[in-house]
Amino acid sequence: METADDAGVYRLDARTALVQTVDFFPPLVDDPETYGRIAAANALSDVYAMNGRPLTALNIVGFPDDELDLGVLAAILRGGAERVAAAGAALIGGHSVRDAEIKYGLSVTGLVDPADLLTNATAQMGDALVLTKPLGTGFVTTANKKGACPPEVLEAAVASMVQLNAIGRDALREAGGAHALTDVTGFGLAGHASEMAEASRLTIELDTRALPRIAGSEPLAVPKFYTRASRGNREFLDGRIEITAGADPLGVEYAFDAQTSGGLLIAVDPAHVDRLIDALRRRGALAAEVVGRVVARRGAVAIVLN
Repeated sequence: METADDAGVYRLDARTALVQTVDFFPPLVDDPETYGRIAAANALSDVYAMNGRPLTALNIVGFPDDELDLGVLAAILRGGAERVAAAGAALIGGHSVRDAEIKYGLSVTGLVDPADLLTNATAQMGDALVLTKPLGTGFVTTANKKGACPPEVLEAAVASMVQLNAIGRDALREAGGAHALTDVTGFGLAGHASEMAEASRLTIELDTRALPRIAGSEPLAVPKFYTRASRGNREFLDGRIEITAGADPLGVEYAFDAQTSGGLLIAVDPAHVDRLIDALRRRGALAAEVVGRVVARRGAVAIVLN
């Protein structure tokens, strides 16, 4: 908890540790089954972010059954179950309550060999930072709620949000050389990178021109589609971030954009970068980009946006 890592890890013996996490949120899209898939992929991601394997999952449900047809709930659960099955995990139950607002997610238990565990606290100076999904889900889903998102852009965002981060985990295992790991969700790329920087007692430089973006999302990266979380992400880093004169203004906004079910951010030995990117692309990762590097600590500055 001291380093704001993605999941809790409890060692059972020399070769086995439990990875435990929980995540749920209200709907981001209108289609209930798609919403269920997104929420499940997002919850499963925290196990992958520790280099673990999801084992079991429990549904967490808030639903206004006195106002909405239970067929809507069935579709949400069907979507979540599909992603759990795709992860090779077992859905073994859950709990539901009547709520005025729909909420859905999972409590997930996974396994990891303690020798293979990756945290956000072990980045090394000189590491390259590789991101495995494009950014912009906050802009896209907000624009969609306001009826201003082109269908093809929403489709691209959904494809990213439902993709399991098993792709990134498997690629980094194949490539070797990974030192630290986290996933990019509500705190945005800059926020989660800052957690890695603080935990590792180093500074992270992000290249705002190299950040992968959801295709077609650039026109939506405007103030009327900024989320409250994105504004909070900027405020959270006040005094600990440097934005250089050469930074791309649009790229800066993508760095702060709050993500849902975003990609893995991998701190990797530069000698292994090409192998990692190749492994990601072969597995179908929607992004495989070097977005920054880890450098010596610069006083209070955790993040530099170049």
